[in-house]
Amino acid sequence: MAAAILESLIVPSHPTAAPRAGRRAGVIPRFSGLRCGSLPPRITASRSRAVIRRVAAVVCEAQETAVQLPEISKDAWQTRVLGSDVPVLIDFWAPWCGPCRMIEPTIAKLAKVYEGKLKCYKLNTDENPEIANQYGIRSIPTVMIFKNGEKKDTVIGAVPESTLASSIEKFI
Repeated sequence: MAAAILESLIVPSHPTAAPRAGRRAGVIPRFSGLRCGSLPPRITASRSRAVIRRVAAVVCEAQETAVQLPEISKDAWQTRVLGSDVPVLIDFWAPWCGPCRMIEPTIAKLAKVYEGKLKCYKLNTDENPEIANQYGIRSIPTVMIFKNGEKKDTVIGAVPESTLASSIEKFI
């Protein structure tokens, strides 16, 4: 599992850099679930000299604590999606898709909000191309809502939570 970079920080590397608030320069405090990771050094040029800055990033390693959407495949498609007695939201995604990863926490949050009224699944389009082709998926992330075995609505792209919520509300 890859860790996500939450925020980049510039860490002074010059030995004469002034300490801040009683801490040594270049030391980043550690927190539970986070670690400091290094990024390639940045070289910035000024008029008289080049300055090399080491860059660190705060990396979240506690991602498994986040709510994950259950995956669905073509084997369970008929029973879980088309045969469902409540509306079903499907997130068509792929592991290499950055916007897909950005929207997943939003969909997971909505799955909790609408628990019991809506089922939410994610479908990996790389592993299930037949279903993606059947529903005309040309761009990911694509979110579709199914009700009574029929496709009712489609939202394409990494959209705000309010857009997805308003789409869900139409079918609950």
